[in-house]
Amino acid sequence: MINYNNILQQKLDSLKQQGSYRHFLEVNKSAQHFPNFYYKNNEGVQRSAINWCSNDYLCMSTHEDVIAKLSFVSHRSGTGSSGTRNISGTTIHHIELENTLAAWHKKEAALLFNGAYQANASTLQTLGKHINGLVFISDEYNHASIIEGMKAAGNEKKIYRHNDVQQLEEILQSIPYSQPKIIVFESVYSMAGTIANAKEIIALAKQYNALTYVDEVHAVGLYGPTGAGIFEQESLQEEVDIVNGTLSKAIGVFGGYIAASKTVIDFIRSFGSGFIFTTSLPPAICAAANKSIQLIQQNALYRKAFHDNVILLRNVLHENGVAYTPNQSHITRIHIGEAKRCKQLADGLLQLQGVYLQPINFPTVAKGEECLRIIVTAKHQPKHIHHLAYSLKKLLYGKDTHNRQGIEAITVADGEDEA
Repeated sequence: MINYNNILQQKLDSLKQQGSYRHFLEVNKSAQHFPNFYYKNNEGVQRSAINWCSNDYLCMSTHEDVIAKLSFVSHRSGTGSSGTRNISGTTIHHIELENTLAAWHKKEAALLFNGAYQANASTLQTLGKHINGLVFISDEYNHASIIEGMKAAGNEKKIYRHNDVQQLEEILQSIPYSQPKIIVFESVYSMAGTIANAKEIIALAKQYNALTYVDEVHAVGLYGPTGAGIFEQESLQEEVDIVNGTLSKAIGVFGGYIAASKTVIDFIRSFGSGFIFTTSLPPAICAAANKSIQLIQQNALYRKAFHDNVILLRNVLHENGVAYTPNQSHITRIHIGEAKRCKQLADGLLQLQGVYLQPINFPTVAKGEECLRIIVTAKHQPKHIHHLAYSLKKLLYGKDTHNRQGIEAITVADGEDEA
């Protein structure tokens, strides 16, 4: 008799021993008090903390106009679409949002999915299965959704070292010019915080007859004159073939999408099982996302406030002697290098300092690359940033900044008032 639960429990126990088991903190988010939130500690006592790991970069999920739009359309159209896009799930709000996204990325059309993960996996799988001999050429740091999409397609895949355009060209040279190929990469890499060499990649793609597919999920809303992303910032929007984006981060709502030519969009719409057989996004979600994008496009000050906070954060970390990995994006990464230590630090920050940072462990990053990833938002105040740096210095290095003894005997810092 096979005890399947025992098999699974052994795997879970192994995760816990390695320090990579994922503990979910039950967050009571407050739109009025963001980035402050509330939670119950191990004793069941309500506490407050500052959120430093939310991807709500511009805090659009708490914007009154976005919330009002969501509420209004929910009242008019109901809470769900109640069908796939083919079976009553295409509303005026879906079409309006797709038109907005296409225009934003300077593409002929766009297609909504229930998440950027689904958009990546479905699109790449569909392309691979239907373009004979298609070779995927993938950056080694690509997101799990990209990897899953390519794996599901079953096509040949070649991986180049992260941002190494020289090796990318060597791979392109090794593939016949007439053989279908697609370069798949991200504009902003969410864990490393690096930015792709977009101009060089696009130039190589044109030289060697390759399609290009870019994941802009951590760039949409944050870069470029209207916030369309790195490719808008680099004036390359019309040069890339397929763009993947999210409505769930800087836009502050929910869902994902791709934008491309009418032919590519119609092809994925017609052949992509991950699109065809999924209930569509609620109409109110689409309307709220559309409203959020319009506000982002019209208000460059949202992006300025966000990037000013990134600069302030890094300056204050430097002043406090807290080492971080430098990069050109907004993602600030503190290397720890050991899973249990990473979890210990995160627990200490929350319980002792009122600072919420999730440990980033394997398989999200490679073993030895465990880190604390700081995400500042447009609503973090200078007092929050200074308290974060103070707390990190205390827990990383102890009261004596030259003594790296961990979190023992560290007292709670004065933080936000509890609710």
